[in-house]
Amino acid sequence: MRVDAGANKGTTGSGQQPALDRLLRDVKRLNKEYRALTGRPLGVTGEVAELEAARILGLELCEARTAGHDAIRCVGSSQTRVQIKGRCVLPDSKAGQRVGAIKPEADWDIVVLVLMDEDLETTEIFEATRPAIVRALREPGSQARNERGALAVTKFKSIGRRIWSRSSGRA
Repeated sequence: MRVDAGANKGTTGSGQQPALDRLLRDVKRLNKEYRALTGRPLGVTGEVAELEAARILGLELCEARTAGHDAIRCVGSSQTRVQIKGRCVLPDSKAGQRVGAIKPEADWDIVVLVLMDEDLETTEIFEATRPAIVRALREPGSQARNERGALAVTKFKSIGRRIWSRSSGRA
């Protein structure tokens, strides 16, 4: 499914957006119930992050399993390949939470990090460029970071820039 980044920002080209919005609300509700019963998240953070980033930022989601990137940002005739990462940050979260693996050799231009609360509602979105991420991944220090491409959320925020927040609707 593609989310159209054109004039109908955040909508599907075939009029499926209302159904998709309803489904996303249901997934968020089910996640909340599942967490209340089990103490664990449902495991849909990545998918929710992709849909939220597309809706909020007007990105065009790529087909599933597109190598290296999840969406395209179109500005004029320019296209930017966007890898989308999502992280649920709970009020009692311990420090050192990580962003999912980022592969420097993959086909992407920027990475967008969607931060969500315990109800999978987007709170902030950060963006970092390929050069900044590659530089951070190659810094001496953490073997986990260097081998698995795993940046801490705090590191991602420090090398990127906030492009959206729930409180302001923008950076």
